[in-house]
Amino acid sequence: MVVASFCWPIVFPTARNSSTHKEQPMKNMTWIALASLVLLGGAGLAQQDDLPAVFSEVIDVRVVNIEVVVTDRDGNRVHGLKASDFELLVDGEPTPIDYFTEIEEGRARASADGDAVAGVPNLEPEAPVGTSFLLFIDDFFTIKRDRDRVLDRLEEDLTQLGPADRVAAVSFDGKTVNMLTTWTNSPTQLSDALREARRRRAHGLMRIGELRTSDQERLEQSELRAIANRFIEEGGVEPPEETLRNSLRGTELRYATNLENQLERSVLAAVATLRSFANRPGRKVMLLLAGGWPQSPALYTIARDNVTPVGIGAASDSRLMSEDDLYGPLVSAANLIGYTLYPVDVPGFRPEFNLDASVGLDSNRASDPSAGAGAFQERELLQHVTLQSLARSTGGLPMINADRDTALADVVADTRSYYWLGFQPQRREDDEVHDVEVRLVDHPDRRGFRVRSREGYVDMSRASEVTMMVEGSLLFGNPPSAKPLGVRFGRPERRRMGKMVVPVEVAIPLDEVQLLPVAGMWQNELEFRVTVMDKHGNRSETPVEKVRIAGPREPQPGQYFTYQTGLELRRREHTFVIAVYDPLTGAILSSSGEIGVR
Repeated sequence: MVVASFCWPIVFPTARNSSTHKEQPMKNMTWIALASLVLLGGAGLAQQDDLPAVFSEVIDVRVVNIEVVVTDRDGNRVHGLKASDFELLVDGEPTPIDYFTEIEEGRARASADGDAVAGVPNLEPEAPVGTSFLLFIDDFFTIKRDRDRVLDRLEEDLTQLGPADRVAAVSFDGKTVNMLTTWTNSPTQLSDALREARRRRAHGLMRIGELRTSDQERLEQSELRAIANRFIEEGGVEPPEETLRNSLRGTELRYATNLENQLERSVLAAVATLRSFANRPGRKVMLLLAGGWPQSPALYTIARDNVTPVGIGAASDSRLMSEDDLYGPLVSAANLIGYTLYPVDVPGFRPEFNLDASVGLDSNRASDPSAGAGAFQERELLQHVTLQSLARSTGGLPMINADRDTALADVVADTRSYYWLGFQPQRREDDEVHDVEVRLVDHPDRRGFRVRSREGYVDMSRASEVTMMVEGSLLFGNPPSAKPLGVRFGRPERRRMGKMVVPVEVAIPLDEVQLLPVAGMWQNELEFRVTVMDKHGNRSETPVEKVRIAGPREPQPGQYFTYQTGLELRRREHTFVIAVYDPLTGAILSSSGEIGVR
């Protein structure tokens, strides 16, 4: 904790990054801090661009909404059910349903239970209920031909949208989330946005090249081991048997770690997009155009041929993230905000792959980032499992293989009729995941009926919320909306090993934070965060430093608290986000911009 008073400067202790999860190119940052309270004029500080809308507020979830689809044994929608026909269980415990409304063909129906359960707020009977379709295009993993095919089909199905529906679209290139269009139902604006999306560069061929290189290196190493074993046999010695591995080898780990970082970057971009478009009425869905997100980077790495029991053990390498660690933040964000995920398998069905690039990328053939039939089967399955998991966890459906061609039309049809349930959870803000199950009360007439809904929600703490917003804001270039924070950088000081230390001075306006009289002192404990990203998209972690401000007198208008620190970084250009969070009021002060090497 950093403690500072109104009257004298004080030396801060060095903050340490306690995370030991994995090694990243920019993981560690050294904090060197000195602070004092001074009266400053506005001209003394260079004001950077404020944080975008994704960072403007902490999301306060008081009601958890659950969209429930009920089908009979033939797959037809079941209408006319009442709130009393459903059971809601949270962590296995029966929970009262506080709100209930049936949506049938895009209109809210009057509750058949009378006043027993209130309708979903702001939904009048027979009023049209629109759906907000958020389109996330992952250019980082997709191939242009595949992506454009899906976008072409999607544009053809825009006529399926209802008058109350809205669409917004963004694309992600591995570093920046680019806004294609905000919410609109204008066919012209949507066509323009999709035309712009098709113009953008797709980076999927680079991902295929990285995978081919990894496969070739693994093949060469396997051949070398085989040659070594033959020499051993010729010497009359029995070669060692291949035993079950519990970790990846050097080249395997290098590729898997790089893939994991790339996937984590794309997932964070999708999370930031959800947060930026959180405040929408009605039903909210995300069409996630994924170019290939495997369930396990480790398994994906070793799946050049059909994975053997020996290789499966290597997939448990503890140096890599689990599936929950990698994709859990996206599921948590969707369930927190109330989005249903409909992941789209952009590559589609891939029956074969030809190593001749000119043939493999022909418009009439399907692409597959693999080195053989065995790899195709394993790797495509790993990608499909991810899409299925994301959809199932949030109550959506995966658009796999041929379904990619009718993605929008299918999602429009799937979101026209459903039951909307709401309940008020007991908030603890402990970052715990709570299981949610919706089921029908047992009745002979409902045997064989199926229920589909989101599977849980996260009781997210404010600290985690703010950290997610800081990290997500690196990817957005939206107009500023957070309160301004003055930041000034000093001249970088060169260090060994290609590093530099950049002095930073942050001016916190005390007019924008709350100090309370406690034990004879006016004080508060703020949270200071900074995260940076280089031009390659490598992102630092986001340590949290507690900064306690304390003084004997109430601060006067126009008074600032100056916080001085230093960032140890690699000697290259960076994008930064600096934020101060006031837990008393929820206020966020922030700045973002560029850090140069001079």
